[in-house]
Amino acid sequence: MKSICVYCGSSPDADPAFLSLARRFGRGLAERGHQLVFGGVGLGLMGAVADGALSAGGRVVGIIPKALLEMEVAHPHLAELHVVDDMHQRKRMMAERADGFVVLPGGCGTLDEFFEIFTWAQLGFHEKPVAILNGNDYYEPMLAMMRSMVRHGFLKEVHFDMLIVDANHDALLQRMSEFVPPRVSKWNRGPG
Repeated sequence: MKSICVYCGSSPDADPAFLSLARRFGRGLAERGHQLVFGGVGLGLMGAVADGALSAGGRVVGIIPKALLEMEVAHPHLAELHVVDDMHQRKRMMAERADGFVVLPGGCGTLDEFFEIFTWAQLGFHEKPVAILNGNDYYEPMLAMMRSMVRHGFLKEVHFDMLIVDANHDALLQRMSEFVPPRVSKWNRGPG
């Protein structure tokens, strides 16, 4: 993997523990030679992950909708900043530029991005790893809901199992490098 797309929150009110997690993760990405692709915002965890990567000499690519650029929230020190018309273009360009996806803590926008890219993997639209950096067990309630989806037949266990979840960023990136996508259609009947 060369380019890792990171989805995370941009709220300036984010928990300081998560800001630290994002900075460490960005730094770890750069130290492993990965390029960071992210939403281009210089605030919250988005800004922290970019700052972390930049502090280690990493290459950082931002993709931001015009409306957010006009609010002057773009990160000022990126190798590339692509300005797009809307959120749909942003998500598509981020997906196209990435070899894998990592979700850090965030709010509704982060969940939107995660579920879209995970659904695309489930449907076979891409075969790239999708991972959650689950610092302080932030995503445990969502993962419990997804386990409920498996129990009730709305999500195949093999698809749930393709999701890489770890609280340690080095272990997470290692598991992503070893990822092999499942070859099971969403519509096959039966378990798995």
